[in-house]
This record gives sequence, structure tokens and C-alpha cells, in this order.
Amino acid sequence: MKSKTLIGWSEYVDLPEWGVRGLKAKIDTGARSSALHVEDIEPLRGGRVRFVVVVHKEKRDRHLHVEARVVRRSRVRSSTGHYENRYFVATTLRLGGVERKIEISLVDREKMRFRMLIGRTALAGAFVVDPNKRRSAYKRPKVVPKARRCP
Repeated sequence: MKSKTLIGWSEYVDLPEWGVRGLKAKIDTGARSSALHVEDIEPLRGGRVRFVVVVHKEKRDRHLHVEARVVRRSRVRSSTGHYENRYFVATTLRLGGVERKIEISLVDREKMRFRMLIGRTALAGAFVVDPNKRRSAYKRPKVVPKARRCP
């Protein structure tokens, strides 16, 4: 049996296919699907969608333009209890050394503390959640020291 990665109630995650690194995410085992804060969702031809990923809540200039294939449209109940139709796209999630393809709903989470919510479908089989921990699984890239000239 493969060992599972221990994560906390909040983690930093990467979405490497889109160039997103160190995004704050809340781990929510009560939510079935994962959600990502995006703006300016624009449906395109051929079952694709274009949107802006806002990486940082305060630093609005930290955003990325992304285009992805729509996997499905689905009715989702939000945290406020209201139903809404959302686009779902697929991308790779990197969390604590684990990489896996997940589906993400595109939604406005502007008023939420975390840019991303990771639901139990994305976590299944690979992670164990310790609610007493946070940001314990993120592997920061090692900084390569600058080369020095020898006198």
C-alpha cells in the first residue's frame, strides 16, 4: 500500500500547466469539488474558455491569463447555499510532492480568504488531512546561489 502525504487545513499549491506557483488553498473535505478564483470568464469556440487567475488577493497585478478546454458545466451549491452553473476545467495540481490531474470549477471567490479550495475528489487516495496543521506540505524550490567571481 502506498503511503499518503500528510497535509494541513491550508496549503500552498502549484498549478504548473498554467504557471501558478505558491497559491494559498484551503483544504475542504466537506466540499466535493475544487474551486479557483478567476475573473473575466470568456467562453470561446470549440468548447474552450479564457479567464484570468488572480494569484494574490492584495497584489492585483499578480494575475495570469489562461485558456483551457471545458471538461463540463455543472450546477454547484456555493458555500452560501445558492446554486449556480459553473465551468469545470482540468489541470495538474502539485501539492506536497504529489502531482495529479484534477477538475476545478471557475468561480468568483473575491470575498473569500483563499484563492482556491481543494475538495475531497482531488484529495482522495493520496492525502491525509491533519486539521491541526497548515502549510506543512509545500516544497519551496531551492534557491540556486549566484556564481561568484574568484579574485
